[in-house]
Amino acid sequence: MKTVIIDYGAGNIQSIRCALSRLGFTGILSNDPEEIRTADKVIFPGVGHAATAMEKLKASHLDQLIPQLTQPVLGICLGMQLLCNASEEGNTTGLGIFDTDVVQFPVNIKSPQVGWNQIHHLESELFRGISPADYMYFVHGYYAPVFNQTIAQTDSGMHYSAAIQKDNFFGVQFHPEKSGQKGELLLHNFLKL
Repeated sequence: MKTVIIDYGAGNIQSIRCALSRLGFTGILSNDPEEIRTADKVIFPGVGHAATAMEKLKASHLDQLIPQLTQPVLGICLGMQLLCNASEEGNTTGLGIFDTDVVQFPVNIKSPQVGWNQIHHLESELFRGISPADYMYFVHGYYAPVFNQTIAQTDSGMHYSAAIQKDNFFGVQFHPEKSGQKGELLLHNFLKL
C-alpha cells in the first residue's frame, strides 16, 4: 500500500512517519501531484499558520489537486482546518471540502488549547476500538464548530469538532501521531479503510 504524506513545508512530518513506521507502514513524503494522485492513502499534516500554509499549497498547485482526490485523505490539525471553507487565522480561504469556517477561540476560553482532551460522540469507523473515555493530544488556537459533518467532539471550556468527515475526506483536530496507543490505533484504522 502506498501512503503519501503531503509535503508543503508545514511541520510534524517526522512524528507522523515514525508513527506509521511503528505500525509497519512507510510514509512517502512528497509534493509531486502524480505521486499524491496515485497514492492509496493520503495524509495532509500541518503545524503552523493557515495563511502561510495556503500560500505554499498554491505555489505547488496542491490547492487544486487536494479537493480532487478520491482515495481516503486524513487532514491532521492545520491540515484539517485547511480542508474547511475558511479560517479566521490570517483571513484565509480554505480548500472548501468541509462546509464550515475555522474560528478563533473566544476570549473566555484558554487558548491555545494544549494538552490531552477526551473525545466523545464518536461516529465513524475511524474510531474502531476507541472509546468516548479516551484522550487525544491537542495543540491549537483555532477550531471548527460542531456541525453536520462532525464525527467526534471534544470539550475544553466549550464543545467543538475533534474530527470531521465528508465522503473520502477525514479531518482530526488532535495529533494522532502524538496521542499514544489510541492515536496510533486511529492511524491504523485510517490505513485499513
